[in-house]
Amino acid sequence: MSLNVQEIKGFRAADKSYKKYDSRGLLLLVKPNGSKLWYFKYRFGGKEKKLPIGAFPEVSLSQARQLRDRARLKVSDGIDPMLERKRKKARIKLGAENTFEVIANKYIDEKMVPEGRAEATLRKARWFLELLKPAIGNMPINDVDPQLMLAALKKLEAKGNLETAKKCRSFASRVFRYGAALGQCHTDPTSILQGALVTPKARHYAAILEPEKLGGLLRAIDDFECYPATKFALKIAPHVFVRPGELRHGEWHEIDWDKATWTIPEGKMKARRAHVVPLSRQVLELFRELRSITGSKGYIFPAFHTRQRPMSENTINAAFRRMGFTKDEVTAHGLRSTASTMLNESGLWHPDAIERALAHGDSNAIRGVYNRGNYWDERVKMAQWWSDYLDELRQRCMLQAPPSV
Repeated sequence: MSLNVQEIKGFRAADKSYKKYDSRGLLLLVKPNGSKLWYFKYRFGGKEKKLPIGAFPEVSLSQARQLRDRARLKVSDGIDPMLERKRKKARIKLGAENTFEVIANKYIDEKMVPEGRAEATLRKARWFLELLKPAIGNMPINDVDPQLMLAALKKLEAKGNLETAKKCRSFASRVFRYGAALGQCHTDPTSILQGALVTPKARHYAAILEPEKLGGLLRAIDDFECYPATKFALKIAPHVFVRPGELRHGEWHEIDWDKATWTIPEGKMKARRAHVVPLSRQVLELFRELRSITGSKGYIFPAFHTRQRPMSENTINAAFRRMGFTKDEVTAHGLRSTASTMLNESGLWHPDAIERALAHGDSNAIRGVYNRGNYWDERVKMAQWWSDYLDELRQRCMLQAPPSV
């Protein structure tokens, strides 16, 4: 005989637990402490099982019957509702453990680090994670949807950090795709957000574009007194077209003295491809002078206090400021624009050779390989011509300078 609500309310606690049956496997367990618990009793795989449904009155009689009926349908479909519930709890527990922060740290430590990413790149990745943690760090990665992700990025935009928001979206996208590969999330919620973010203005690095001013800069570098590694970094940077981070992370073992080349490994390159820099006679001589001072092991441009780390990312720009050049006149990165502009204006070199020298690469990987072969000889000649041209500009400036009193 089926139970009714008044009957259930009247069940009193006894010295021992006792059961009251409703129908179709639903039963109520009355415990000595007075609590009343619903169970669905069923057989699966030849074994009798009891599925907890909830406590009365929180789960009413009608609700308990509905939950029983759903469980009965699962059994008829060959699904064990008890096992299904355990698996669901395990997934929830696993999801709670696999938060965005956890997966992001795995991405950094188990993918980026083994790939040999530059230390500066790793620091940026960890910084992006710190920026995203307050909004989504503790959330199971599979629960982060596009709206939550957008809200996190909009907070950065509200502070005026448009470029940072863009880069955080890119970092988060890589984390979500890594999480999907691990089976921890199903989609990348950032994939539809690109059009929802404010496009930052293109960043232009201050650069000297007039030959006379460039000659003045080169002469100022010659006259500037500072730590030897800084001095040689200032002297070499205008010649080699590399990015400031690639310059300061250079190591002596990357220099091939016989071939007159500097091979920067892919882990240090923005395009994630190794880049070979042809070295002019002037640059080789500067490297030799520096080697006689710092030794031939470790970083080419070590930090002031320790040779175990490269010089800081602000060293060259700080030196320019002490020399009297403002940030609107010249920057370390702007030296690349200087070289690009003047080499193109000379009309002597193929634009693709200049692009290859700047390590801008080619979106077509196969074409990029062929271009490297086609333009290498031209790049070697161009490197020597450029160093000779810099010497000429420096000399002109010295001749035009008024005699010292």
